Amino acid sequence: MNSLQQQVIERVEHAIKTANQRLNKRLKMPTVTFTQRGKIAGSARLQSWEVRFNPILLKENTDAFLNEVVPHEVAHLIVFKLFGRVKPHGREWQLIMREVFQVAPRTTHSFDVSSVTGDTYLYKCSCSEYPLTIRRHNRILRGQATYHCRRCREVLVYSPQ
Repeated sequence: MNSLQQQVIERVEHAIKTANQRLNKRLKMPTVTFTQRGKIAGSARLQSWEVRFNPILLKENTDAFLNEVVPHEVAHLIVFKLFGRVKPHGREWQLIMREVFQVAPRTTHSFDVSSVTGDTYLYKCSCSEYPLTIRRHNRILRGQATYHCRRCREVLVYSPQ
């Protein structure tokens, strides 16, 4: 475990301690892993009481990660414990973000994700081009999906460069 990951764990501990004090609860420390991949900075696994963080985006956006992403994900766990299943970024989550963590309740990050963006495959219609992810490209190849242009509604066709 590197020092950045240790800082995240300490920030999660602090968030839980803060929530316990302000809400008069006895929430336990969640499992913290650094296995999140892709463009997602973090995720909360409600049933297993776990938070996952993206180690690459952590390294590239340390301050915002510690100050925004950590409380964001911990707030999801707290909301689940207090209210059960509700809208992920609904009133309850916003309340925890504002009142418990005193952080603006933003639902998405604005990090540069170019370092974690995978290869794309160029698809075309008569009016436009669309770079599709490998996941969508593979779904098309397996016959599991078709994608249409938002403007002309034509089926997108693979166009190798």
